[in-house]
Amino acid sequence: MKWTGQVYADTPTVSVSTYIDAPVERVWTLVSDIRLMPRLSAELQEVEWLDGAAEPRPGSRFLGRSAHPDLGSWETVSTVVDCAAPRCFGWAVGDPGHPSSVWRFTLTRQGPGTVLEQWAQMGPAPSGLTFAIEAMPDKEQKIVFVRLREFETGMKANLAALKDLAEKEK
Repeated sequence: MKWTGQVYADTPTVSVSTYIDAPVERVWTLVSDIRLMPRLSAELQEVEWLDGAAEPRPGSRFLGRSAHPDLGSWETVSTVVDCAAPRCFGWAVGDPGHPSSVWRFTLTRQGPGTVLEQWAQMGPAPSGLTFAIEAMPDKEQKIVFVRLREFETGMKANLAALKDLAEKEK
């Protein structure tokens, strides 16, 4: 990731992608299973569906418990905002109309395999990062950049783990 100089109000984004030698339907089964994600993530510790939901559908909500060495522990409620099997699964953290972040997996069939992209956007609503920015406003660009790099690193690890799982099931 290259320096962007963005601030939080820019709603900066980051994405990573990889080719997976597995059918898109198999990859979809993995990325749409929110209970799998804590096994893949360094931050996300636990998830559970809310309101009687059992699978992703637009409007379904889930609770996530996360931890970070510098940010502490926190809980969020996310709402599925995009769910079109087997192409796209996305959720907004917090208020879906004004989220603190948005995350999405996009799957594209390519030959016998799948191109999987994970994308994330910070903001526009305040998040845990907002407190650091308010405490050090002169360092906002660096804070945002460092967090985007952490997102990118985590996303690369997620995709590598998903690739490994999907290709092992062959």
